[in-house]
Amino acid sequence: MSKTEIALEKFLKGFNCSQAIFITYSQELGLNEEIASKIASPFGGGFASSGYICGVVTGALMVIGLKYGNTKPEDKEVKKKTYMKAKEFIKRFLEKNGTIICKELIKCDISTVEGRKKAEEEKLFVKICPKFIKNGIEILENIL
Repeated sequence: MSKTEIALEKFLKGFNCSQAIFITYSQELGLNEEIASKIASPFGGGFASSGYICGVVTGALMVIGLKYGNTKPEDKEVKKKTYMKAKEFIKRFLEKNGTIICKELIKCDISTVEGRKKAEEEKLFVKICPKFIKNGIEILENIL
């Protein structure tokens, strides 16, 4: 299975968007799926369903950090490279989707009771979010 297929399968089985992205890459980067799932769990729906930064973006940035991140505070070149990769991901995601804000992407404010109900009733996560997961994986595959 491709990375896109793996991430979409994880998402459609019930993991949030951030988990789907992060879990897809975790094992090959030395982190088991259970721990990756726990780390990424509060980032779905734009930070705990608050509608802010899309979970695909946070999941991808965690992947970039896991692969390139610095482990010593004095390692400024590694930190710089990590930030450059993260900025490149954000730039490309913005180019493809126009925003990195969850509630703007799905056109629904899921931070409210009414908005969450609407998103669930209209199955917005299942109808809309797979596109962003696919975009996120495509971008990651190009910059990792």
